[in-house]
Amino acid sequence: MQHCVAGQKVSFYLVTVASITAMDIEVDIIEFRVPTENNKTLFVWDIQAAFSEAFIYESVWNIFCQFGALYLVKVCPNAGVAKPGFYALVKYFSAAQASKAQRVTHGRGLFQSSPLKVQLSTKQYPHFFPKAKPLSHSKCQDLANHYLGFNGWSTRIITLKDISNCDDANRLSPVPGHLEEVTLKYGCIIEVTFPHHAQSCRGVGVAEETMRGNAPDVVVPKRGKLQKWARDKAVVNAFEKVLLMVLGNGKVLVECRMERDDVLQDHDPEGVIKVNDIHWSLVGPGNQEEDEDIPWDLSVNM
Repeated sequence: MQHCVAGQKVSFYLVTVASITAMDIEVDIIEFRVPTENNKTLFVWDIQAAFSEAFIYESVWNIFCQFGALYLVKVCPNAGVAKPGFYALVKYFSAAQASKAQRVTHGRGLFQSSPLKVQLSTKQYPHFFPKAKPLSHSKCQDLANHYLGFNGWSTRIITLKDISNCDDANRLSPVPGHLEEVTLKYGCIIEVTFPHHAQSCRGVGVAEETMRGNAPDVVVPKRGKLQKWARDKAVVNAFEKVLLMVLGNGKVLVECRMERDDVLQDHDPEGVIKVNDIHWSLVGPGNQEEDEDIPWDLSVNM
């Protein structure tokens, strides 16, 4: 497959069971990562001050989601030096859908009597801007459901293991008079399957937490939470390998980037979950949304 650039005419080879057919068509590439490109962000301003932030948020979301899947909508009051009112930031996963939304909505009142101004962000990020983060578990589900439908994908647990004892060699001796620190750690391998596209890929997730003491009323519920976190992280890791190719006619193709761990036998998961092989950046309790980490220092052509 040739390199694909979102929003441009590209040539790619669609491999089917029957044949290999060369096609020339517009393709929009959707990744399961936080969108950071300026051509996916709309800046909406001249919103009247008569509305509440909740009403504006709901109105903006309902209007702009008609053009494609939204990653985020954010409503902010105007700065003190400007006239009273609000502005909104709308971020899409697709540059083509953001461009279409801008063309259709700019200069229209939509939910108010006076026209709104809608422009694509022109903020230029430096070339060394860090690689976009993976989506949260809930965002991955929302994006997959939007493009593939609720029956267009499924998950299967390959293994879910307690790997707490893997770090016994590094465990510190308890301090006299203090409760012993206990580290609970779970590793999970999950396979995400796209049945209508004959594609699948696997992801690895690890979750751990250290606590003082090992009372059953504390440890038992914590084990359940860590198992869920490990499963969620494995799903996110699997979706990181997935590309959605949205064709100009609305059809969606799925491509999975295969890795070594994806071809291991189901009955031999030991080669995947090893402490030394884990990317510890995946570790951390809870499913924290990434919205607040997005740089909203935007500029537009007025």
